[in-house]
Amino acid sequence: MFKLMKFHSSKMVKSLKERAQKNEVITIKEVFGSYSIDIMGSCILSVDMDVTNSPSEQLVYHANNLFKISIPFFMLLGFFPFLTPVLNWLGVSFFSKSSFAFFRNIVEKIRQDRKNGSDKKHADFLQYLTQVQSNNTFKGETYEQVLSDHELLCMLVMFVVGGFDTSATTLAFLAYNLALNPDVMSRLQEEIDTTFPDNAPVEFEALMQMEYLDCVVNESLRLYPPIARTDRVAKETVTVKGITIPKNMTVMVPFYALHRDPELWPEPEQFKPERFSKENKEQIQAYSYMPFGVGPRNCVGMRFAQAAVKLAIVDVLRHYSFCVCEETEIPLEMSYKGMMAPVRPIKLRVQPRSTE
Repeated sequence: MFKLMKFHSSKMVKSLKERAQKNEVITIKEVFGSYSIDIMGSCILSVDMDVTNSPSEQLVYHANNLFKISIPFFMLLGFFPFLTPVLNWLGVSFFSKSSFAFFRNIVEKIRQDRKNGSDKKHADFLQYLTQVQSNNTFKGETYEQVLSDHELLCMLVMFVVGGFDTSATTLAFLAYNLALNPDVMSRLQEEIDTTFPDNAPVEFEALMQMEYLDCVVNESLRLYPPIARTDRVAKETVTVKGITIPKNMTVMVPFYALHRDPELWPEPEQFKPERFSKENKEQIQAYSYMPFGVGPRNCVGMRFAQAAVKLAIVDVLRHYSFCVCEETEIPLEMSYKGMMAPVRPIKLRVQPRSTE
């Protein structure tokens, strides 16, 4: 899969060349969004969507629209979570039905084409789920059906679209933080040049071992986690520090608030990657930092997302630097609809590095 990521990352870098030479103002999430959709399509469905070179307005619209959630509806479920089964029974959806149907139809067409085509085995997530579905044994237990067609399609759609939005959002905020902190960006570029000198190919092991890159990505995720909150349902009644949580109660975890709590993070609004250095990591209080969640139900795509984000930022910074412009909003006004995002898109310029 890393080879596929490198292929799409290289296309993204090439697509920036003309825009950098013209000193264009770039809506940065559009660049990283195209890259994210391309790698999701290739790694999950073995389809080269090539949104980077041939943008599809309809595809991008539905990918962004799927997670735009009505605030009144969000508040209703937040205050009255017990209404969820009733709303499900009434057919009320948390996500856009039209956008979900758009991606479901794409995934279903690809799935049917495989059924009607050759017996070629694809090394992707669709192939894995298809194998799980065809085998009624899972973890030593025998079931009448491990995965229904509906469950399989829903999982694929949510992996493709959910992975696109979180990765693209993470990269957009990361570029924004680097543009606002050129000293951090310069230090990161030095580490990149040292790790991969003379445009040497990016290798997975070396990429994931880059210490300062890891600090920078973690600090950006602290300030702007791709998901502002999550919730879990208590399986049994428990008491935590004198507070009793009854069985079946929904517990909400506010990532964004935790990550900016001054009691947990000195100068929480400041971008300081050194918080996550080897020397300082041990001082971070447990459960105060969890952009991907923690425990057995944390984000299943965490390692995939980390590799995709780190590869993209390394490939871009080898050739370009991010710069603020008149259109860059400082500070950002955050939206309360759906996933973590600013009200207005982040706009930056990219400039070719002097070594180019």
